[in-house]
Amino acid sequence: MVEMELVYEGGLHTTATHGPSGAAVATDAPVDNQGRGESFSPTDLLGTALASCMLTTMAIVGDREGWKIDGARARVEKHMVLEPKRRVGRLVVELAMPPGLPEAARLRLDETARGCPVALSIHPDLVVDLSIDWG
Repeated sequence: MVEMELVYEGGLHTTATHGPSGAAVATDAPVDNQGRGESFSPTDLLGTALASCMLTTMAIVGDREGWKIDGARARVEKHMVLEPKRRVGRLVVELAMPPGLPEAARLRLDETARGCPVALSIHPDLVVDLSIDWG
């Protein structure tokens, strides 16, 4: 169990504090939903969590197998839908891996990204378009 504490600061801003480390993350509502867009929105964090989870789990597998992915990068596009209710409808995730990974690593790391805990936790109606550039 990990505990996080959040405080609503007013003005559609929150501050979330990670219990074990004390690290803090601020959020703001997006401009298209009455906010000022001054920080990550809660739905931005969903896309960020997915890409971070993909890279982290790929690194765990890579470390075990001797495949270094240091310098790997991710880019995420979040697409909202309004009907029947406002929600994240699609996340486009582009991963860029460092060059030189063997073919066997590529298949395993692709499977790892697609099966990371965040990917397995999001609703199946949310479309995730994942592409990986292997350098």
